[in-house]
Amino acid sequence: MILGDPKAAGAQAGSRTTLDALFRHAAERRPDAIAIADPPNRATFTDGPPRRLSYAEADRLVTAIANRLVRLGLATDSVVGVQLPNTAEGVLTLLGVMRAGMIPALMPLLWRRADAVQALGRTGAKAIIASSRVGSFDHCDLAMHLAANLFGIRHVCGFGTKLADGVVPLDDLFLMEPSALAPDILREGNPAAHVAAITFEITPHGLIAVPRDHLQLISGGLAVLLEGRIGVETSILACCSLNSFAGLAHTVMPWLMTGGLLSLHHAFDPRAFLAQCGVERCSTVILPGAMVRQMADAGLLAHADLKSVLAVWPAPERLALGAAWRHDSAALIDVQVFGETALIAARREAEGLPEAIAYGTVQAPRGSAGAVTVAETARTEAGTFAVRGPMVPSHAFPPGVERSGAAHFHTDDAGFVDTGYGCRIDDDAGTLTLTGPPAGMVNVGGYRFRQRELVDQVKTADIDATIGALPDAILGHRLSGNAADSPDVEATLSAMGANPLITGAFRGRPVLDAA
Repeated sequence: MILGDPKAAGAQAGSRTTLDALFRHAAERRPDAIAIADPPNRATFTDGPPRRLSYAEADRLVTAIANRLVRLGLATDSVVGVQLPNTAEGVLTLLGVMRAGMIPALMPLLWRRADAVQALGRTGAKAIIASSRVGSFDHCDLAMHLAANLFGIRHVCGFGTKLADGVVPLDDLFLMEPSALAPDILREGNPAAHVAAITFEITPHGLIAVPRDHLQLISGGLAVLLEGRIGVETSILACCSLNSFAGLAHTVMPWLMTGGLLSLHHAFDPRAFLAQCGVERCSTVILPGAMVRQMADAGLLAHADLKSVLAVWPAPERLALGAAWRHDSAALIDVQVFGETALIAARREAEGLPEAIAYGTVQAPRGSAGAVTVAETARTEAGTFAVRGPMVPSHAFPPGVERSGAAHFHTDDAGFVDTGYGCRIDDDAGTLTLTGPPAGMVNVGGYRFRQRELVDQVKTADIDATIGALPDAILGHRLSGNAADSPDVEATLSAMGANPLITGAFRGRPVLDAA
């Protein structure tokens, strides 16, 4: 599916490379090299043994997933909801859906019925792929309930054990014979101009689907790869969620483009983290930005192989509060994330302080003669930060939603997207400084909420209950609820399918003995 004018997309595209083509190239070049590795503590949060797959093994699984989806009768360009943790099958399912000629729609792990029904219904999803267990929660059971509420969902597929009746099991694909051929998918025009993946954004106007083609995802990955100076066949350890544009750009894309090893971590376990760094000899680690200083102080970043740390800031306005970086050998690259619109990566210089955002053209790697343009920034008349460029989407999804009156992704006439972040311009330095988050929004560790919807949802559970967002050094915000009977409100919200961050705001807290 090419959004907009297919002829224009085919004519303007400078590359026909898809994400699947990148992966196939690495698999052909290094079939016996380890491609992807699970965290050693996998059994603590999901079913199945920790997997460590070579490129040849991973490629076979990608093909097996693609063939299974095609044999289920799903058509080309069908939207497939994917809700999986940071495991090997989570990444390879993404590639398998693409190899099948379908479109993965990435759902955050903390989404429950209230969010997922709206998102999957909006995109017209035809199937869901989930895990039998993430922590104590059965995501396959959730997927079955979603299918019962959404007429368009035809199949629910699952990894793991003890799957509910009606769920199509996928663990058997690890045992498939290696002789199966990938499905032959015919694409009109430039295959890289077709929609590669859909992510979801909560905006002041409501939930929207954000589609990106392969070229836009590759551009986002290049912004990180070039600024981070990540070399070929690098060993990457990822501790951030992959169910977003940022997750794809700062983790999946550098892995695909370098053909190295991707070691996954389901945050956060210090012992597992240190074990992975040692066993896989990780040279690049990807961490939430607010955790980096604490981890360095705790000695978790002291291993000899470490060359670069990607600090991901889902609340980019908090980057200015970060402390200076001091490390003998590892460089720190800040990755500021502007929701599902764009990201900007900037390597800290010798003084170790965060770099300001360039006003106008943003290049990577900065200061290099061979730098490429990855974005262009501007300040709107309302005083907010806007961005456009090769990684920024240009069309809404599904086609025609812009005529329905529903909230949807859109750009202005010049192709800029208003992120809603307040900003000011430093004319002398030629930079932009963020001054605050989007109005009316709450950001809890990358999960966005509309303040008005938070209040309304809680009032539905208990008219007298209240909920507020408090500043948090790690998460950006944390939710705090108050009610006469908090356990009852928590139970009601959970039954309504509310996000666990909302229900958790009413969880009972121990009372400290003043004596």
